[in-house]
Amino acid sequence: LVSGKTDVLIGTHALIQNDVTFNDLALVITDEQHRFGVAQRKSLVRKGRGVNVCVMSATPIPRTLAATVFGDMDFSIIRSMPKDRKKIITRALDPKTRERAYIGMGRELEKGGRAYVIAPSIDSEDEDLYSVQKLFEEIEEKYPGYSAALLHGRLSSEEKSSIMEAFKMGDVQ
Repeated sequence: LVSGKTDVLIGTHALIQNDVTFNDLALVITDEQHRFGVAQRKSLVRKGRGVNVCVMSATPIPRTLAATVFGDMDFSIIRSMPKDRKKIITRALDPKTRERAYIGMGRELEKGGRAYVIAPSIDSEDEDLYSVQKLFEEIEEKYPGYSAALLHGRLSSEEKSSIMEAFKMGDVQ
């Protein structure tokens, strides 16, 4: 990588490590960008100068939506859905609209449905960046009769798989 003899590199989170150095990093394409933290994505981009970035996600998270509106990010939408795909409702919320979303979540839970909420960070001290831990505690308090689970990138693969399976089976709403 340092010599510049590598034209294309495909890798995992390992590329973020401090000891990984690039000769002339020009493009970073991140698939399933929601699996990377804000700091992780920044650290990878900082490994080059004027790096072009393409992020892909099937989950339009609030941070990404905000970046397309207020940042210098363009976005493309794939409009075709897989056959027999159920309708998914996605909303970007601020503290003022969060309560309305909770009412809608409550209705969905009462009908036997499930919901998931995505937070912009795992454990931010920033008041404007709602942490997943803070959000999890808020949801547990609002819906005491339902089972909630906390899922984030610092969990082991086994823990993540177990939580996702419980959600899929309806054991976690």
